[in-house]
Amino acid sequence: MPETYYIVPKEKHDVLVTRAYLSRGYDAGETAAGARFCSSASYYGIRTHNAIKALHLDELFGSRVGRWKPGAKIEKLPSRFAAAEIWNAHFKLGQAVAYEAMDACMKLADQFGVGMVSVDNATHYLWGGGYVMDAALKGYLAYTNCTSAMSEVVPFGGKTPTMGTNPHSWGFPTQDAIGFPIVIDWATSTVAMGRVQQCKREGKPLAPGWAVDAQGNPTTDPDKAAALLPFGAHKGYGLGLIDELYAAFIGGGLPAIRGTTRGDADEKRCSTFYFQVIHPEALNGRNFAKGRTQAQNVKAVIADILGHGNEKCLLPGQPEARNGELSRKHGGLLFTKAEIEEFGLLAREAGEPAWNLAEFKTAQV
Repeated sequence: MPETYYIVPKEKHDVLVTRAYLSRGYDAGETAAGARFCSSASYYGIRTHNAIKALHLDELFGSRVGRWKPGAKIEKLPSRFAAAEIWNAHFKLGQAVAYEAMDACMKLADQFGVGMVSVDNATHYLWGGGYVMDAALKGYLAYTNCTSAMSEVVPFGGKTPTMGTNPHSWGFPTQDAIGFPIVIDWATSTVAMGRVQQCKREGKPLAPGWAVDAQGNPTTDPDKAAALLPFGAHKGYGLGLIDELYAAFIGGGLPAIRGTTRGDADEKRCSTFYFQVIHPEALNGRNFAKGRTQAQNVKAVIADILGHGNEKCLLPGQPEARNGELSRKHGGLLFTKAEIEEFGLLAREAGEPAWNLAEFKTAQV
């Protein structure tokens, strides 16, 4: 059934998000990155990681509780590897760090074919797909993973959450072949906690197999969801473990106490980030069938995957591309009634007039 969405001009959205971040002490560069990210997530229909989620995370783990540090400066540590940088983010706003890190990776890839940036003492950067999509749109293959702000996922076969939702995000520059970049992006839990919060906001139940309650029993009630399950049983568990191991090598602390005040005071409680960008030329084996170029070969491979009766299959990144088309078509960012009401709370905090539903055009989607 079609749902009613309210069309908010991007400029109006960005002003409110900027004011909200400024009211919490973030500097101009951080607020610009925060608004850019939130606008991008909404533009591409990522409802679980829009401004509501971003600023809620800041309330739980950030400037409101003194863990994230508005105005912090990134420290770039010595590295003996020319294509690899190691950063100490000093708890700077995650979105600002992530955009800067991906830009650094692209510059390294231009010079060395590949570039990577590892970030310790990080905060949460939210939707990893947005960063790899930006790189893919500029012609690069990109990857990122991060550990979540806290541990919310029960390992396969266990009952206690000791891992984060730990996303993996890949972006491929396929827009010349199919019109949009392929973006493969997921939390390694069955769903992101943002989806649970969205269901709670919209008054919808969770799907079976998403979450467990405080006693470790399966639940479909978003109010009772205490922890999430890994997707694909042992497979999702293994992918989530990858992020924890990357973090362990970078400098991350014990995942069970991340984002809390539990445990030894000397233990770390930060997130960690990892970014990697590859220049397509660095992968070019120059031996494509039938004399195809690299670009032609990519197009042929995708066409073959979607052939043979598979023509109706979706490609990862296609839903985001379609949502982007809707945002372009309607000339703004699309939000539900419940989301508009949540923005009203942010407006009150930032000293801005609350959004009035009557002032926005609507669309049935």
